[in-house]
Amino acid sequence: MASAKVPHDIFISNLIMNHILLFTGLATFGQSYMKFLVLVPIISIATLSYTFYRAAKVKREDSEFVYIHWQIARRWSTLFAIALSLLATVAALGWLANQQLGLMKEAVYAMIGGLGILPTLVTVLVLIVIESDSLHHARVGTLPKWAQRRFLGENISQDKTN
Repeated sequence: MASAKVPHDIFISNLIMNHILLFTGLATFGQSYMKFLVLVPIISIATLSYTFYRAAKVKREDSEFVYIHWQIARRWSTLFAIALSLLATVAALGWLANQQLGLMKEAVYAMIGGLGILPTLVTVLVLIVIESDSLHHARVGTLPKWAQRRFLGENISQDKTN
């Protein structure tokens, strides 16, 4: 169970400590610390890369339970990587629109905030809740029902009686 908690601990630490606490802490110190905000995506890319690497390397034969929990963390890491890619794409398009098309700075900020940062923040909050549930499953030695269906091929029927 301790080994099954590791991928969830890594992922939830990236979400909470890096994307919420570190980002907020650096952003509140003002302009002189804005250059350190580059640490947030660097740390995030490193943790996501490690999760993808370990999920690919863990062997199902060694421990099926640990293997499945790494695959669960990989699934949510993929969703988070898509959200971060969307943010980077919107930011790059906003910068290009400002530089090449002369779009006002305020319009670019609104575009990046509404189409990039807001979906990323919502994704972070939703993934914290989802990953907390996955961490709970790892702690108690169970698997989510969808993971049992997907990775074990078990057909879990709903109990109709109360």
